[in-house]
Amino acid sequence: MSILFDHSRQERIGLPETVFCQGKPLAVIEGLMRDHGGPWASPLLFTRLAPEVFAAVDPQVRALADYHTLSRTAYTAVLPTVARGRVAVVSAGTSDGPVAHEAARTLDYLGIPNTLFEDNGVAGLWRIARNLDDINAHDAVIVTAGMDAALASVAGGLTPRPIIAVPTSVGYGVAEGGQTALFAMLASCAPGVCVQNIDNGYGAACAAARIIRLLNEK
Repeated sequence: MSILFDHSRQERIGLPETVFCQGKPLAVIEGLMRDHGGPWASPLLFTRLAPEVFAAVDPQVRALADYHTLSRTAYTAVLPTVARGRVAVVSAGTSDGPVAHEAARTLDYLGIPNTLFEDNGVAGLWRIARNLDDINAHDAVIVTAGMDAALASVAGGLTPRPIIAVPTSVGYGVAEGGQTALFAMLASCAPGVCVQNIDNGYGAACAAARIIRLLNEK
């Protein structure tokens, strides 16, 4: 089984192709990791790469990639660091960690400096208040939250920076695997909050990267 790799995507939209590993045969993942792990190869990001799948990759090939268990991401190398722009990744709780870290790791791969602010849930408003000045020192903000996802609205009312909200599948019962968080973010009374799909930290990082790219084109 082969994959039709989109080599011109970065030139076309400013974002290189990424390999979504969930459901892909091990041989395809291993082959791409080998092809892009050499010193002259273009860097490549792998998302939704489960620990047990990465562990099944040939050890010599596995050594070519930097793997992060919580985010389930790996990359063979990172892109050059951008000249301008930083992104804050703000999570409501440590349970949102997999999504927040997926966003941060994607930004790392794209060469975009970022800061991860964990455990800013609105059940204790002082937590985001103490980080607000540092968050506002960034050029874009990614917010990850499950349950009632109130952090997106709170952040949207406190920072003038572009906000990309990511609902997570965290919560009991009526949280419905992130659907309640998704609807809450979409219905936010804070104007201008953009919303990604459930658990899509990668997509949020790409949205932030488009903003940062504009800063670097001026």
